[in-house]
Amino acid sequence: MSDCITTYTGRHIDPVNPDPDMICIEDIAHALSLICRGNGHVQTFFSVGQHCINCAREALARGCSDRMALACLLHDASECYLSDVPRPFKKTLAGYKRQEESLLNLIYEKYLGNLLTQEEKKQLKEIDDDMLWFDLTYLLNETQTTKKPLVHISIDYKVHPFEYTEKEYLELFHFLTQKAGR
Repeated sequence: MSDCITTYTGRHIDPVNPDPDMICIEDIAHALSLICRGNGHVQTFFSVGQHCINCAREALARGCSDRMALACLLHDASECYLSDVPRPFKKTLAGYKRQEESLLNLIYEKYLGNLLTQEEKKQLKEIDDDMLWFDLTYLLNETQTTKKPLVHISIDYKVHPFEYTEKEYLELFHFLTQKAGR
């Protein structure tokens, strides 16, 4: 049995020892548009891809750089190859977290040119956490114990066909990479 997974575009990638040439934005956009947020425990389907799009749009609305918006779009890209693991469980999986960080760093190097700075990581986490607040509230009807964050975009929780999200993800990726000169 192979140590590789076969991707949407037919590539074979070893998620533990990935070859950067096998990482493909079309695979990322496709897979993330089909992976459900919250490990599927939501009131209605909402994809990781939709969440990433919201994060990128929020970064732009906050006046962040195109690079930061692209980082937000890609921040869950490792889940395309490793799958999504809920935060409470992920905290207990040291090996998974190391592998996820390594793969995400490879993706950032490929599409951003280099790794995120500490300040960029901080900005990304804030945006991601703010979007999580809304996801938990509106997708799970969960009462939050923290103050409602100020966001600058209108968050759309309508169910979209995965093809719509995949196309939107790719369009935003190409727009941001073009603006960032990548």
